[in-house]
Amino acid sequence: MIQFHLNNESKSYAGDPSVSLLTYLREIEDILSPKNGCSGQGVCGACLVEVNGRATLACRKTMQTLDQAQVVTIEGFPEALRQTLGRAFVAEGAVQCGFCTPGFLTRTKILLQDNPAPTRPDIIRALRLHLCRCTGYIKIVDAVEKAARGLRQKQPVAPGDSGGVGKRQPKYRAYAKAIGQSPFVDDLRLPDMLHGALKFSDHPRARILKIDCSAAEQVDGVIRVFTAADVPGERHTGVIINDWPLMIAAGEVTRYIGDVLAGVVAGSEAAAREAVGLIRIDYDVLAPLTDMTAAEKSPVKVHADGNLLKDCRIRRGDPIETVLAASAHVVRGTYKTQRIEHAFLETEATVAAPWGKDGLKLYVQSQGIYSDRTLVARLLGLAEDKVAVTLVPSGGGFGGKEDLTTQGHAALFCYHLKKPVKVRLNRTESLRMHPKRHPMLMTYALGCDAGGRLTGLRARIIGDTGAYASLGAEVLERSAGHASGAYHVPHVDIRAKAVYTNNLPCGAMRGFGVNQVTFAMESAVDELCARGGFDRWRFRYDNALATGRMTATGQVLGQGIGLKATLRAVKDAFDRARFAGLACGIKNCGIGNGVPEVSEVKLEVAAADRLILHHGWTEMGQGLDTVAQQILSEATGIDPAMVEVSVCTVSGASGGVTTASRGTVLLGNAVIAAARKLASDLTQHNLADLVGRTYAGRFVCDWTTTVEADGPVQTHFAYGYATQLVILDDNGRIQTIHAAHDAGRIINPSLFEGQIQGGVLMGLGYALSENLPLADGQLTFTRFNKLGLLRITQVPDIVVTGVEVADPVGPYGAKGVGEISTVPTAAAVANAFYSFDGVRRFELPLKKVNAP
Repeated sequence: MIQFHLNNESKSYAGDPSVSLLTYLREIEDILSPKNGCSGQGVCGACLVEVNGRATLACRKTMQTLDQAQVVTIEGFPEALRQTLGRAFVAEGAVQCGFCTPGFLTRTKILLQDNPAPTRPDIIRALRLHLCRCTGYIKIVDAVEKAARGLRQKQPVAPGDSGGVGKRQPKYRAYAKAIGQSPFVDDLRLPDMLHGALKFSDHPRARILKIDCSAAEQVDGVIRVFTAADVPGERHTGVIINDWPLMIAAGEVTRYIGDVLAGVVAGSEAAAREAVGLIRIDYDVLAPLTDMTAAEKSPVKVHADGNLLKDCRIRRGDPIETVLAASAHVVRGTYKTQRIEHAFLETEATVAAPWGKDGLKLYVQSQGIYSDRTLVARLLGLAEDKVAVTLVPSGGGFGGKEDLTTQGHAALFCYHLKKPVKVRLNRTESLRMHPKRHPMLMTYALGCDAGGRLTGLRARIIGDTGAYASLGAEVLERSAGHASGAYHVPHVDIRAKAVYTNNLPCGAMRGFGVNQVTFAMESAVDELCARGGFDRWRFRYDNALATGRMTATGQVLGQGIGLKATLRAVKDAFDRARFAGLACGIKNCGIGNGVPEVSEVKLEVAAADRLILHHGWTEMGQGLDTVAQQILSEATGIDPAMVEVSVCTVSGASGGVTTASRGTVLLGNAVIAAARKLASDLTQHNLADLVGRTYAGRFVCDWTTTVEADGPVQTHFAYGYATQLVILDDNGRIQTIHAAHDAGRIINPSLFEGQIQGGVLMGLGYALSENLPLADGQLTFTRFNKLGLLRITQVPDIVVTGVEVADPVGPYGAKGVGEISTVPTAAAVANAFYSFDGVRRFELPLKKVNAP
């Protein structure tokens, strides 16, 4: 018997001594503030607790080591301390998705016990073992400083501004997230809930000869084993193309190591996973196709129609070889980028439960609840009104939660068993299953005239989209449409292909194919400057997109173009720097390309002091719910604190997949439409009089076109623009990154700064260290700490400058900034390295500078 104290209460434990403290806390004590981010690898810090006054990773601490120990979680903090720590993180904007925040709070408590007045280096040193994928860490350090001051001075931490557009409104429900009391999907506990686990293919390409589940079925606690034969509806789904089977059947050929062959449901997750390990598969192992450059001509056909998913062509102006031949300067190069992992801290999970008569409700963290509803209904052969999907705010997404992963399996198991079922991926399973950022190969030829004006671009781009379509066709379409970067290039000849292989699928990730081509284009621009002796800042300024100039797609830009203003914002710092790299960026807002985009909201007056805003978009740390509150406040004068947000398909307030930096514009405009109706009624009534009324708002963008449009081309309703400047010290180390971004109108400065800081750091990791290499279609590692994610000790100074050039479509002139923040970073770093050592780098991650 193990005796210990937990949050000042005596506890006895007589179970398996090898069980982790994290499992004990979450599964036995129902203490949920410690989070499971790395599945016991001990590398993320989300599970941090205090044991005998010391910081301890609960996922690595076994129960057998706890006899006579004192264990403290956030739930056991003194209330005043918990409030000071949590409110400091909220006030400084240090809470984005919030999954990692309880671990940071616990570490902060322990730090301040020993050092009540830490310096910033002290704080950075204390937090060095924690991962945060959202914030860029800077605001976390600010929050620890604020908490320390509040505790020393015994003063409560002010919550921050409240109100409409331009205020530093605290993020919606950020305090509950900070102290670990706002649930994520894996925190949900339903009566009689069962647990599912999945059997994945051992080989990227193999024919399944036999699936033997007999041993698995005998494991104590197993309820049922499922295979492809149990899918009652259409087994293949997809975000755009229905080419991805929920499970592979015997007799079929696998396409990658994330293909699911069977699923087990048991009374506990441990039993389900034990049973999965006993499923025996007979394979006829086949040689996989893993080289994207060989895909089109390969005898291996990943799909029956061949390996070419998309061939996007854009040609404008005169024949490109004629243009380049007449140019004063031409540079040519082939650029290569790597596959990387989204690395959201919360792995994929879904809970499905019976709902109504013959229906089911899903609790998801995905980026598109209405898409989930459609796809799950197809799988089960149900009408869509039999499937309800409720969003549980996500612990990070970055594009990696747009496809189905666990949703379909949880739904299938619940459908058959008529009981709630949770399916959760561990970190290794997450790495192998969900789509990644595309590796690309890009061959560029770029010309300019003697005066430094760009003349023509020839670009040939190929992207490895892996085993299934996901959003690969659309990613390569965006690569083509942004291939000329943030510049007016009068003549272009661009071709971009997405090809299937037996590698991990690749789809949406922050930047959506634009980061890759920006690295190529900006490197070529710098080469032209060196070739022609042009000033790098002036060359960019003279060629920068502006009103009346044209993007790669042929769209002539109207108003709201702040690119030149972002260049002006960094000029002084560029002129002062000895070693510096510049890069400009452009990123579409909205899917566009002729696809109608619809957003609906319902504003329910629930009480005299409470409104419920129903919408269909995903909060995943970017602050979309807070933006909606502030826009509603701006339109009506109502205190944002009175506004509750609900995201569930039952409301009928539809939204699309939260992607393409479009949430602010589409949701914001729909909110304004509903708010104006409410504001009109408030001129005659008070809120108490309006209780029970619901105000609907709708916004539709249906005026975009394809590249091939007969008339004027408008592929997107808006674009975001940025200039980033990377400055090195005299030893070639990154010292400062200036990030000047055109936000249209900044709705919330804290959210804006946090998005840019986090995006810049993600872009910096892409430039320097992040990689997810495969060998013959297999992962070469499954350790989270080998992904090359940057930690707090590796963060340079990041100076964020907001440029406000109002967008004519956006709500109050605003537009999305979530993706553009990552787009120019890698290119700016590459150009900075070149300025230091004169070595042009053509591949990411970049080789280190040659030190003096």
